[in-house]
Amino acid sequence: MLDLQTVSKPAARPVALEDAPVHQSELVPALLSISKSMRALRGIKLAALGFNNGQDELLMAVPDEGLPVAQLADLLMIRPSTVSKMTDRLIERALVERVGDLRDARRTIVRITQAGLEAREMVIAARQELEKELTRTLEEKDLMQMQACLDDCADMLERRLKRLR
Repeated sequence: MLDLQTVSKPAARPVALEDAPVHQSELVPALLSISKSMRALRGIKLAALGFNNGQDELLMAVPDEGLPVAQLADLLMIRPSTVSKMTDRLIERALVERVGDLRDARRTIVRITQAGLEAREMVIAARQELEKELTRTLEEKDLMQMQACLDDCADMLERRLKRLR
């Protein structure tokens, strides 16, 4: 059983990095290990569908009505040039398309196609399968506790990254 009681919640008010207490933990190595393992596991599931890591995120992020490249980049927390490269690969497979923005001719909208919507459903199914595999042995309360801690960690990392970019 997981004992996540010892994981503290972040302070209500942000603490400057230099003022934060120094903890003797193995958080960074643990997060790196989790990241590598999740990327590999997700990559295996995606490869079975003919996708590379990241392409699933783009398919999941594009709303049916489309979104400008810059907004997709912000949403995915990646550079616009990376969105453009991923979009090119998905266009080759007719999963998304680029269309001009009718309100602003300077902008390009990325829109998901019918084939992309079908591919998105396959990605969702693969994610659900992976979720079941990972949570099969966890009790509900442990899973909820782990999810809360991971959500807090993800929020903290996202805020930190936004300040650095």
